[in-house]
Amino acid sequence: MTSNRTPRRARRLVGALAVVAASALLLTGCVTWFTGSYSPPQSAVTPAAPATTAPTDEDVAPELEPFYTQPLSWESCGGPFQCTTAIAPLDWANPQDGRTVDLAIIKKAASGGDRLGSLFVNPGGPGGSAYDFVEQSADYAAHPSLQSSYDLIGYDPRGTGHSDAVKCLTDPEKDAWLYDIVPGERGSEEWIAAYTANAKGFADKCAQNTGDLLEFIGTESTIRDLDMLRALVGDPALNYLGYSYGTLLGAEYAEEFPDKVGRMVLDGAEDPASSGFDITISQAEGFERALTSYLDACTSGSGCWFDGTTEQALAKIQDLLAEVDESPLKGSDGRELGSSSLLTAIFYPLYNEANWGYLDTMFLAVDQGQADFALQLADAYNSRNEDGTYADNLIESFNAISCADYPAITDPAVIAEQNERLIAASPTVGPYWTYGDIACAQWPFPSTRVPDTVTAAGSAPILVVGTTGDPATPYKWAEALAGQLENGHLVTFQGEGHTAYNSSSCVSDAVDAYFLDGTVPSADPECTS
Repeated sequence: MTSNRTPRRARRLVGALAVVAASALLLTGCVTWFTGSYSPPQSAVTPAAPATTAPTDEDVAPELEPFYTQPLSWESCGGPFQCTTAIAPLDWANPQDGRTVDLAIIKKAASGGDRLGSLFVNPGGPGGSAYDFVEQSADYAAHPSLQSSYDLIGYDPRGTGHSDAVKCLTDPEKDAWLYDIVPGERGSEEWIAAYTANAKGFADKCAQNTGDLLEFIGTESTIRDLDMLRALVGDPALNYLGYSYGTLLGAEYAEEFPDKVGRMVLDGAEDPASSGFDITISQAEGFERALTSYLDACTSGSGCWFDGTTEQALAKIQDLLAEVDESPLKGSDGRELGSSSLLTAIFYPLYNEANWGYLDTMFLAVDQGQADFALQLADAYNSRNEDGTYADNLIESFNAISCADYPAITDPAVIAEQNERLIAASPTVGPYWTYGDIACAQWPFPSTRVPDTVTAAGSAPILVVGTTGDPATPYKWAEALAGQLENGHLVTFQGEGHTAYNSSSCVSDAVDAYFLDGTVPSADPECTS
């Protein structure tokens, strides 16, 4: 028996929200991450003029002054956008050692006369490019009403995108890492040995090709960068809209700098107190629940790929996963579809209810022995282009930041107990997420972040948005985070999909009113539309 590798956990990235364009998917095999891209007619575009931003005049430790006082020189980088680069210390604990990291920043200046400051956005990941998020999808990142009053800013966290980035694999090596089949039956000595060797090879290449940066790419360093950038754009307080994993950055920032919190919204919230296994089992349950919701809708309607009950359809999907584990399907380009890639293909449409119809096509094709459509969906999730190149370094940065943020469990007894819990909690997804810490156990640097509750005592109000049917960041995490924060306010969307700001008009209204007027809901609006 053969088996795909085990993903540590699903990506928490708002980009997977985008409604897949049928023509793009069917003709090119790739999708656009985001909807609502800012693409005005060329005649309406006024190129952004060069400018220099003066930092705030605030007291910092003497060794930090060179970083907190650097002026930002902005240059036009296409259409209404300005771009610049800031320099941060590589090691915030030792900022005078001379090692630095470059951070890429993009800005769309406020279009109205009533400017309220800057609004930083982050799409999640970990490893997602906020730079690309703003450049490609400004209206999705923050609605036009907010862009009128705020400079919209996206910066790529250290290790990601256009900033100094984690570098591990060539594109063909990424293909092998993501799509090759690990030999042996899952959990066998052969499988564990092969998986461990692959993980060690990946970690070694990351260390070799990334250099010193690899030790300093965790969330703790990133929130220090964020505070520096807040000061450099001249804002005394941070206005921030974080999606998915971006909510962890926001929450940890608020805990470290509560007096610097301006207006902050965390949509698709994570629970900072969750361990790596807490995240894995909660996501396994979340995707199992979302898959069941999809099957409820499919089997109760017309034209479903499966003729039977939801329970029977779920059993059929479990059979398909087992079958491609036993005998992987070969795509037209020679790649093989195993259980891990098939699960990735299943997950991608589950991020947005509008994409569920693609699951009909995919399951019918896989049941008929055809792999190409499933591979196209997996490619979209993995940022793989049709020609076999990759659009970004998300694969590397996701793994690197995850390993930096969450300690690996290596005790065989604990792993066995966790495996049992995963399978019991999620009979479809859980069996394929067992042994998930093997990769991080091979990482060259120990985890530095300690998962814990956050209170952000003394902060301004923080809105925490949760969607009841969110598979990637389950609703209970939003409840937990809002409860932990001293000044947290829960905004619930009763619906499906990952994050709510662009899915629910009720949530959008609450978020926009908060950013524009400071209006904090007197109670959870319990949004249903």
